[in-house]
Amino acid sequence: MFLELLRKRRSVRKFEAREVEREKVEVLVEAMLRSPSSRSLNPWEFVVVDDPTTLEALSRAKPHGASFIAQAPLAIAVCADPEKCDVWIEDCSIAALLIHLAAADIGLGSCWVQLRLRPHEGGGSASEYAAGLLGLKEGLEIMAVIAVGYPAEQKEGHRRDALLWERVGHNRYGKTMISIPGEK
Repeated sequence: MFLELLRKRRSVRKFEAREVEREKVEVLVEAMLRSPSSRSLNPWEFVVVDDPTTLEALSRAKPHGASFIAQAPLAIAVCADPEKCDVWIEDCSIAALLIHLAAADIGLGSCWVQLRLRPHEGGGSASEYAAGLLGLKEGLEIMAVIAVGYPAEQKEGHRRDALLWERVGHNRYGKTMISIPGEK
């Protein structure tokens, strides 16, 4: 069942104007809180946003690739305290991935919006801009925002033969592990 979920999951940037039910939000929250982290330091913190004004403001965090947050009924800011753990980026990435997979599992669509190391149009960084909007305490960094909602677009999963099979080595780089679909 897990592989089927991966086969159908796609990034969604168009959402229905429909609220995400509290029970589904709670599923997403539980999934992200169950995220593994290095040495169980759990450097991540999250902000769940469903206020339309805040979502619209978050959509302006960076010049490109965030505007669709304004139409999402829900967004989750994935944040961390870099002082807690040297691999906070990795730990946050795992948590963000679990949000995506949990969303797909319960019939929602999602899309990652990278803020870390991205500029804000008005100067400064996208992360600093969003941190100010969300009232983060000093020292917390926002890695990304995950837009979530009911998909207003349907996308087919990626075809198996379109996967990058040639990038999988067996025991050594460049030594093919399995036959690539469509090749003999």
